[in-house]
Amino acid sequence: MNCRYSLILFSFLALPFYGNAQLTKAERDSIYIASKKDHQLMLKLLKIEALRPGPSGDPTSPDAANSDESKANNYDSLPDPLTFRYGNPVKSETDWNKRRAEILEDFNSEVYGYIPENIPEVKWIEIYATDSIVGNVPVRYRKLQGVVDNSGYPEITVCIDLSYILPITEKPAPLILKFDWIWPGMKIEEKDWQKLLLENGYGYGSLIPTSYQADNGAGLRQGIIGLINKGKPRDLQDWGTLKAWAWGASKCLDLFESDEMIDENRVGIEGLSRYGKAAMVTMAYDERFAIGFIGSAGAGGTSLLRRNFGEQIENLVSTMEYHWFAPKFIKYGGPLTAADLPVDAHQLIALAAPRPVFISTGDPSVEGNWVDAKGMFLASYHASPVYKLYGFEGLTEDQFPGVGEFLDNGRIAFRTHEGGHTVEPNWPYFIEFANTLLKSEN
Repeated sequence: MNCRYSLILFSFLALPFYGNAQLTKAERDSIYIASKKDHQLMLKLLKIEALRPGPSGDPTSPDAANSDESKANNYDSLPDPLTFRYGNPVKSETDWNKRRAEILEDFNSEVYGYIPENIPEVKWIEIYATDSIVGNVPVRYRKLQGVVDNSGYPEITVCIDLSYILPITEKPAPLILKFDWIWPGMKIEEKDWQKLLLENGYGYGSLIPTSYQADNGAGLRQGIIGLINKGKPRDLQDWGTLKAWAWGASKCLDLFESDEMIDENRVGIEGLSRYGKAAMVTMAYDERFAIGFIGSAGAGGTSLLRRNFGEQIENLVSTMEYHWFAPKFIKYGGPLTAADLPVDAHQLIALAAPRPVFISTGDPSVEGNWVDAKGMFLASYHASPVYKLYGFEGLTEDQFPGVGEFLDNGRIAFRTHEGGHTVEPNWPYFIEFANTLLKSEN
């Protein structure tokens, strides 16, 4: 089975199994049953009989998630990124490199899982290329597939779907890679934020993460995770979907390093919601990415898990979302709690230091409180001491800003835009932020 045809088959599993009108009820039920079966197997391996139920995202529900700030806890015993496991303080960049390795190990072991050592090579095949004009900017457009070597297990075919557009200029251009929701086809889109990027000298890329790893538990025995495991269930510390999606972004960056039109030292990563989580994981694990644009990543991404506000860890380990993480993470919604975690979101953000990160969120009155905008702000604030270790400011304010206020005086920027669950209103502010930092260093 080649990639072109396997994509059609795999896309069935690649779609989220909830709330998608493209799937029939029977198809959604089939995916849910397979996900539940795998989830129950993980519970059995962990010797967990039952999990605590998570709060509802419906604010009218009797068990709705907390949205009252006066009832939110103050994240007691937040782990300090600048204190070693055994209590010694981090005093230098050399110390931080050692502490950083400790934090990465905790995230590997307890949250996102370990990336396998035996991942096969990726061969990039160009499907389509053309020169065109977007707005007033001459551009080059490329559409490619990264074909993963499956000779070790031919039953599973894995391809990475990628397209990107670059301004045709004399010098290599920076590029922002976007975790995207749909395969864009042959049409070159001309959205305002895309034209703005091009006008500012940036290229942009569209990576379809569900082309190589499905967004549900039913797909864990397919895709790149299934290929490595030869169709078998995951072990308890195996990587989850977020880590797999981040791996795909790193493979794209490998490709960009060979394209003379791209400035490989100025490639950024962007994502919204679950893809915002993946973008933050990408920034944390692959230090080649120069900047992150992280939209409404919420719990499991950039919002403190120790805060009792919005989505909770019990939601993350449910049948609906457990596949994003290592199976071992499930135990924190059963016998253990978020307070038992050795890490939290502020440390994930700190792993990006000293590289710039823009944390974006929507107006809570429009987007809702599920993603916990203040929890993301607080995580950014508590990541900032690591930036100061490098001689830079992180987030410079300690008071949660109002809607529309732009905090950009440090290397962690934060803005709550006027809209809902999107990053589009914040693209002009991100580009302003990136221009100041990326262009000043080149």
